[in-house]
Amino acid sequence: MSAAPPSVHVGTSGYSFADWVGPFYPAGTKSGDFLRHYATQFSCVEVNSTYYGIPKPRVIDAMQRKTPDDFRFVVKLNQAMTHERATGEALYRDFLGAIQPLKDAGKYHGLLAQFPWGFRRDEPNKTHLEFLRGALPGEPLWVEFRHASWVHPALPGWLRERQLGYCDVDEPALPGLVPPLGHVTTDTAYVRFHGRNEKTWWARGGGGDRYDYDYSQRELLDWVERIRKLSEQAKQTYLFFNNCHAGQAARNAKLMEELLQREKVAP
Repeated sequence: MSAAPPSVHVGTSGYSFADWVGPFYPAGTKSGDFLRHYATQFSCVEVNSTYYGIPKPRVIDAMQRKTPDDFRFVVKLNQAMTHERATGEALYRDFLGAIQPLKDAGKYHGLLAQFPWGFRRDEPNKTHLEFLRGALPGEPLWVEFRHASWVHPALPGWLRERQLGYCDVDEPALPGLVPPLGHVTTDTAYVRFHGRNEKTWWARGGGGDRYDYDYSQRELLDWVERIRKLSEQAKQTYLFFNNCHAGQAARNAKLMEELLQREKVAP
């Protein structure tokens, strides 16, 4: 009997956006029904709300109840963990308590640590990564770097030794940012698509229109062979679109699914 082919799961970074009503959610859809509809279209989602605050477990439980049994959640670490390098025991205890309902439901598939551009490759920051690994023992954990100092030949091996997954990125080709590298350092490959909005990436405040970008079919097709290579090295692959404005992430994610199926990268 041949082994099952690697699975590729495509989704978006968050789902609760009012400006997706019309472009993605049917007109008149209420916010409480967003996830229920989303789960009819995608098999996975990144939970971004945990970055801004740690919810009560009942909130996460209510969320997962809106999805089918085989739905997959990946949860973003709180900003205090990644941007403030906080190490308080209560913070991590509360965070793990909040996501416990996902584990109980069998829908939990790991954590994402997204670091800011200011998180450079130096000894204090490497020490913090090791702290995170120890504070979240046994958790599937992917690390997203934004600063190009992390582009180093020793990085893949360093991450593998600590059982930290690498999060590949598609973002503008600007000095100081990280290009797609194709690293797979655990049994799961992971890619986030942020868009290529060069003009507004460094806009004041760091957000705003940064992620307002609509990928062309050609741009996504260029990724298909990369994804094939990633999936050949992994048991499963996650692709999340973070270009969230006006339903662009959902539209691009569906297009990516179509391209992967057409090119026989995903069933």
